[in-house]
Amino acid sequence: MASRPRSSRTRRALLAALVIASVAVPVSGAARPSAVPAPAPAALAPLRDATPADLAERYAATRNGIRDAERAAAAHGDRKRAAVLRAMAGPERRFLSFDGRDGGRTAEVFGDLSRAGRIAVLVPGSDTGLDRYARLRAGAKALKRELGGRSAVVAWLGYRTPGTVSPQVLTPGRADAAAPALRRFVAQLRATRPAARVSLLCHSYGAVVCGRAAAGLDVADIVLYGSPGAGADDAAGLRTRATVWAGRGTGDWIAHVPHARLRLPFTTVGLGADPVAPEFGARVFPAGRGGHSDYLRPGSVPLENIARIVSGETPAQEDRRA
Repeated sequence: MASRPRSSRTRRALLAALVIASVAVPVSGAARPSAVPAPAPAALAPLRDATPADLAERYAATRNGIRDAERAAAAHGDRKRAAVLRAMAGPERRFLSFDGRDGGRTAEVFGDLSRAGRIAVLVPGSDTGLDRYARLRAGAKALKRELGGRSAVVAWLGYRTPGTVSPQVLTPGRADAAAPALRRFVAQLRATRPAARVSLLCHSYGAVVCGRAAAGLDVADIVLYGSPGAGADDAAGLRTRATVWAGRGTGDWIAHVPHARLRLPFTTVGLGADPVAPEFGARVFPAGRGGHSDYLRPGSVPLENIARIVSGETPAQEDRRA
């Protein structure tokens, strides 16, 4: 008997994934703690300049906001969250923005933004929030070390990320909600450092966020790695003048996610075509043999190649490193 067409199998896989996630999430979510309260952040003026004095003033203001959130978490009895916030409020940390509500929103700077000629904005994927912020920070620090002087890396946690096992991770809804905030942030960053080369680095579900925000965005590169899709059928569908790059490690489980979109009456299931497929039209860079969380691991092939892209250089050929 002839097998079903590929498109039919993909639709069935997407629907099955949605049903499984819909059942699993309420069960797993029952054990989750209640939301940790945090005060609304103080209003900050839009980023206009990147003089050391202006940035120091902004970093001090966000540090005060983090300390306020720490006190609220401690009063709520959440020692883990309070400890995370206490570390974030350290004098060596620099945040352009902070909001402790609803899982947390932050934009942390690594490097001297006032002198940076190259700026990388990291957009993380699912299950990233204040309580799991360490992995995003570690990747940003590793990239900054790889880039060297006259560079800055911004870890942008500017949206409510979906859970890895959730119905939301199968749809572009969270990305649609996040895209305007990412556009605003990049516009302010461009106004702050108009001569700098800015690149968006988009991991996992963060690739969907970047894809939804891409149209008209003034950046040199959009780098999709470990991506389940970018919410588009091809790179042209992103409507960007930036160079679109894509990479995936050979050990990354994301390769097995169905790459398609299924439009239902009230939502769209699936995140679009595979960015590393030839027909997508991105420039594919070697991403080593690592897994889904290994792209910014120190000494790795993808870290080296992503740093070269941010620097305006051609990615190196793959070698034996993971």
